[in-house]
Amino acid sequence: MTDAVTVTDLVVDRGHRRVLPGLSCAVPAGRVTGLLGPSGSGKTTLLRALVGVQRIRSGTVTVLGEPAGSPGLRSRVGYVTQAPSVYPDLTVRENARHFAALYGRSAAAADDALAAVGMAGAAGQLVADLSGGQRGRASLACALVGEPELLVLDEPTVGLDPVLRVELWDRFHALAAAGTTLLVSSHVMDEAGRCDRLLLLREGVLLADVTPGELREDAGTADLEEAFLTLVRRGEQVAA
Repeated sequence: MTDAVTVTDLVVDRGHRRVLPGLSCAVPAGRVTGLLGPSGSGKTTLLRALVGVQRIRSGTVTVLGEPAGSPGLRSRVGYVTQAPSVYPDLTVRENARHFAALYGRSAAAADDALAAVGMAGAAGQLVADLSGGQRGRASLACALVGEPELLVLDEPTVGLDPVLRVELWDRFHALAAAGTTLLVSSHVMDEAGRCDRLLLLREGVLLADVTPGELREDAGTADLEEAFLTLVRRGEQVAA
């Protein structure tokens, strides 16, 4: 499979606002793809459409060869939302082992997932007592334990210190090297350089589908944030 995800002419309205006005893009299999853009650009709406929890007006979304939200995808797709999705009244270990059981995985697999995100030392703590960054990592462990083919991560590094961010990105690339497809959203442009491929969004419009190197070359700058701004200015000039 060349692409793990294919989006064609996707239109999504939320309330009275058109968030995605006809978006088409693809996510290559076995790579780390970054979905980047400022807050309000439609990143979370697109991710929700990929995992089948967003009502769409028109268009198609195909995930791992099936329509998004198909029952057969439930064990093949992992989704980590911006808000930590773990039980606050359970310990970190109990959460991981609960999700492991749902996926038919062992307690040892749950412990391995916690170790992979640096949460082994906090395994006995109640989630309610964790920091925001720790809760996010606990959520990530619960998604990893299912060994999904596609891992969809909505701003997973928010609130993490620089060392943990680097460690998580190393983990993401290790997963991709083993065959997992990752789609990681962020509004922090310095994370763009850690991705194999970039989807750059602004106001629901895809500005570019490129590698970091291609973006730098096209914009004539090594600064990815400046490169993104260059694309925005070009689009504004064309619109004018």
